[in-house]
Amino acid sequence: MKLDHRFENKVYAGVLGKIIGVYLGRPFEGWPYDKIMKELGPIYYYVNDKLNVPMHVTDDDLNGTFTFIKAFKDFNFDKNITSKQIGDTWLNYCLENQAVLAWAGKGLLTEESAYLNLKEGIEAPESGSIKRNGKIIAEQIGAQIFIDGWGMIAAGDPDFAADLAKRAGSVSHDGESVYGAQVVASMEAMAFIENDTKKIIEHCKKYIPNDSIIYKLISDIQDWSSGNLDWEQARSKIEENYGYDKYQGFCHIVPNHALIILALLFGDDDFQKTLMIVNTAGWDTDCNSGNVGCYMGIKNGIEGIQKGPDFISPVNDTLYITSARGSETMTDALRESQNIINIRRKLDGLESKVIKNNARYNFEMETSTQGWVVDKSNDNNQNTHLKNIEYKSKIGNRALEINFNNLTKGINSELHVNTFFPEEFTTLNEQQEMMLMVYSFVGCPIIYSGQNIKTEIISKTKKDIKIKLFIKYYGEGDKLYKISSEEYFFSDDESKTIEWKVPDTFSNPITQIGYSISSDEQVSGEVLINYLDITGIPKMTFRKPEHIKDNRANLVSHDIKSLTNGVYIPDEDKYYGQLWKLAWVNDVDKWYGYGKNSFGLIKNASRGHVFTGSSEWKNYSVNSKIMFRLASSGGLVIRSQGLQRYYSLEIKSVNKLQINKMEYGLKTLKEIDFKFEPFEEYEMRFEANNNILKGFINNKLLIEVEDKTNQFEKGMIGCIVENGTIISDEISIN
Repeated sequence: MKLDHRFENKVYAGVLGKIIGVYLGRPFEGWPYDKIMKELGPIYYYVNDKLNVPMHVTDDDLNGTFTFIKAFKDFNFDKNITSKQIGDTWLNYCLENQAVLAWAGKGLLTEESAYLNLKEGIEAPESGSIKRNGKIIAEQIGAQIFIDGWGMIAAGDPDFAADLAKRAGSVSHDGESVYGAQVVASMEAMAFIENDTKKIIEHCKKYIPNDSIIYKLISDIQDWSSGNLDWEQARSKIEENYGYDKYQGFCHIVPNHALIILALLFGDDDFQKTLMIVNTAGWDTDCNSGNVGCYMGIKNGIEGIQKGPDFISPVNDTLYITSARGSETMTDALRESQNIINIRRKLDGLESKVIKNNARYNFEMETSTQGWVVDKSNDNNQNTHLKNIEYKSKIGNRALEINFNNLTKGINSELHVNTFFPEEFTTLNEQQEMMLMVYSFVGCPIIYSGQNIKTEIISKTKKDIKIKLFIKYYGEGDKLYKISSEEYFFSDDESKTIEWKVPDTFSNPITQIGYSISSDEQVSGEVLINYLDITGIPKMTFRKPEHIKDNRANLVSHDIKSLTNGVYIPDEDKYYGQLWKLAWVNDVDKWYGYGKNSFGLIKNASRGHVFTGSSEWKNYSVNSKIMFRLASSGGLVIRSQGLQRYYSLEIKSVNKLQINKMEYGLKTLKEIDFKFEPFEEYEMRFEANNNILKGFINNKLLIEVEDKTNQFEKGMIGCIVENGTIISDEISIN
């Protein structure tokens, strides 16, 4: 298919439809039809306010969908990518008991069972097979819920989509589950080029065996939809013939796939009605609704989503994709759609599309706001609104408009975007927190001290105005503290490109970037943001912030993998501020900090890591003074792209110094003899300059190597410990 603007719009609409569907169905996930009708009635719109739960949450349906397709990037955009390679991707991105998947125990959840098989060396597709796990475990719903990304990448090619779905689905599932995934993915791919849902379903069921249960239920629902039944009568027949009571397991594919087909055949090609049916019908509502929302978004585009109520504004493009690559947790619908677009372009032998010089916030799609919101708290202007508008420039066609009325002296118009753990997550009640904690929030800030913010601003205001950039960071008591740039003055129709170096936040994580608009007189008007980008390598030191009180009750971060990413915070200590630790991806057993020690990292067996930073950091050096306490190995990590992709500089207890490359297995790039003394502090520095890696100990260059094959070009920083404990006061980057 032609990879034109129409294709790009459909991808964005598909991504947005997926998010809408998940957020719509998540609050009552697992409810049966009767309970939904009794307590909520037909689901025509979001009900999170009725159930007092947040709308924007972490969710495995979204995590898996947008994480596992990164296998194409990690394996050089090979169209023939294998199930084994996709399984390796699981091991790289899944953070056990924390991120990507739901975690409850082997034998209960299919995905976790498959992950543990992979971890034990059982390669895909055996990891998800009926032979290995049994029919009941292998035929649960997971292969279908993660499949939309593969379907969109295969846009216009349902054959390719069905094949990809089989390879990807077989990592964790088998049998009917994979058949369901193949049908959904091929339908989504075909929806780019065909508008008749009945034709699409009839064509795509041919990709699976005609003696399978999925094939039979599709045929049955096709028959029911062509008669005199309404959707509720057809739902009753599904419950009678394919209901939960017929299939064992936590969440079986068959009943839920049936509800997807039901909604599509009875939804009258209407986005709202189709989602109403699949959500009101019950069972695994966020999963089914996410698949249906994606399909309908692709087929009917943004215009189809907009025909009913406003599903788009409450979502605001907001998306959290938690994984071991925590630099990519804070994301949005536009960013993920542009990622899918570029994967497809690379598969077709084309260069990635560069949009506004790859600015992080480029707004280059109708309706896209990329998570930006107006701050209407305190003395800010309540009459301020955001929307995406057409704006022709040398580098793009759209911009974010800030519309304000009756701005006056002392009352500013402000907007911001979250760059780390959102402030609203710190004020959740117990019920809300429990909903969010189902899938832990694991993520790093996307901006750090010493980096640069670059933005183009255009005033469309008749009178003079002043604009400041600002950041907010979590300081003492995990309260927000604000730092603003100098004022920039704008007259009517004036455009300026502004660059601001991010000030020192004293090792506290930055959680917002924003704009503040003010005037010395009453004024109404508009300001356009053409783009905002974050560039450069930080020059900063990571340590426990000065305001953190040393308290032996908080000596050890107990092994609780929940909302706080393994950081145990006693109630009496919460006000001392602990979010600085949450800014690190953490898979060590314990992390303690007492006295001046910020990083007391313990991994009793195997390798453990902590990571922070950006996927875009390329040439830099990291240094830290590290003491080894019985560890068999430890040191520094650079260019981390997950648990299975990074470089490390490691001191080994067997009197060796190594530069290693973790690439789905540890490879030593260079090794020298080095006399190791336990309980001695070593000043380590690890430097990357293109593909040249250098290791320094106590300010002396001791080891250097060039990685000539499949280099990791960019990535996060961190520490590693193996079979013991390492201690450090601070880690610096420059």
